[in-house]
Amino acid sequence: MSEQNSTPEQQQDENHIIAERRAKLAEWRATGKAYPNDFERENITGKIIELYDDKSTEELAANPVEVKVAGRIMLKRVMGKASFITISDVGGRIQIYVARDKVGEETYAAFKRWDIGDIVGVVGPLFRTKTNELTVEANDIRLLSKSLRPLPEKFHGLTDQEQKYRMRHLDLIMNEQSRFTFMARSRIVQSIRNHMCAHGFLEVETPMMHPIPGGASARPFKTHHNALDMELYLRIAPELYLKKLVVGGFEKVFELNRNFRNEGMSPRHNPEFTMMEFYEAYSEYNKLMDFTEGLLRHSAREALGAETFEYQGRTLDLSKPFDRLTMVEAIMKYRPQYTLEQLTDADWLRQKLAAMKVELKPGMGLGTLQLLMFEETTEADLWDPTFIVDYPAEISPLARSSNDNADITERFELFIVGREIANGFSELNDPEDQAERFLAQAKAKDAGDEEAMYYDADFIRALEYGLPPTGGCGIGIDRLVMLLTDSANIRDVILFPQMRPE
Repeated sequence: MSEQNSTPEQQQDENHIIAERRAKLAEWRATGKAYPNDFERENITGKIIELYDDKSTEELAANPVEVKVAGRIMLKRVMGKASFITISDVGGRIQIYVARDKVGEETYAAFKRWDIGDIVGVVGPLFRTKTNELTVEANDIRLLSKSLRPLPEKFHGLTDQEQKYRMRHLDLIMNEQSRFTFMARSRIVQSIRNHMCAHGFLEVETPMMHPIPGGASARPFKTHHNALDMELYLRIAPELYLKKLVVGGFEKVFELNRNFRNEGMSPRHNPEFTMMEFYEAYSEYNKLMDFTEGLLRHSAREALGAETFEYQGRTLDLSKPFDRLTMVEAIMKYRPQYTLEQLTDADWLRQKLAAMKVELKPGMGLGTLQLLMFEETTEADLWDPTFIVDYPAEISPLARSSNDNADITERFELFIVGREIANGFSELNDPEDQAERFLAQAKAKDAGDEEAMYYDADFIRALEYGLPPTGGCGIGIDRLVMLLTDSANIRDVILFPQMRPE
């Protein structure tokens, strides 16, 4: 519990407990044995339970199994000459039986003064209690680290969601679900990496500080390099660097990367977030959609063992082919009161959006108006996996235009449970076309659009050496983990999310 969220009485109680624990630490220091680092743990609780939880009392007695475990005291029951504690480590929890006759009078007396939260090392055989619980009988037990502050449940538990984000260390100690979520996140990321490598992609690293922020329409964070005396930007996307690698002959590349966007925060937005971007030469957006669909199914199987699962109390099925609709088709499917004639009429869209209190800027074309209409009326309803395809060129400055219609691009965004999960397209590889689009973006920036792109002459020069036909896609890892761990807020899947000062 933080000082800001506790009452004066609770704070006084906590200060008293801390003072008592500091006194115990002083006693421990006086022995010359405080904070040892010579205890070598040999066993993890999860593995012990996996190997021996099916062994009977008689089997454990006939074939003794001695273990050497360490962990944090989470429960403690002192009962005269013998006591029980429960310790927690990365693999789970296990009970420890501590008897005075086994560990000795001096050790037992010291043990009784240890506190919940302290970290201990234990050596002894496994046995079963009368209630049939697998337990370690301590032949030796040592204090390894002192917890000077009481764990949250000493008072009212760590139940305040904001405090869970601010004090993730306590959240992980106290909440099994949080530990599961972040261990699952690690497995999901590793499964993605394995999937990409198995399909011939080369993992690469590109800069996180850029002289020009490119690859997406977003407001960047600025910094300054003293030695070079130049302004730099934290990357908003690695896209332009990855496409330079394709120019250089690395035909299938991917990067699991951190991006930074100086924008608002919400249950689905954090200013620092994780993406996986991949690029493949001689590929195009239809092939990318197929690959992305397969990758998400693979991730679900690896994380959950199934392609159909519950998210926030509602079934989500990734096993069926993902829907593929244009923005206009999606609006008409989910909002049948709107007609094709209306949705292709810029004046009607302006009037309708204005009535919805949507902020409109001068010069917005039909494509931008359709996007705003889609976002306002339909995006949140796309629960089942849906590719929205063929985005207008005016809002897709890096995507290749369609052969059939120069006003639209070979671009898709994937939506699941009403939020964007992926964005991909056939890459624009015509350097002159790209230069013209950068110029249009630069004019928009000069006119006040802070999210418009800069003109990147270095990238144009790279394209002039020849970029083969290429497809690229970015997948939001945080949002994918939200799906696969049934998490409602992006901060639930980021270990240390950005927070306002307390």
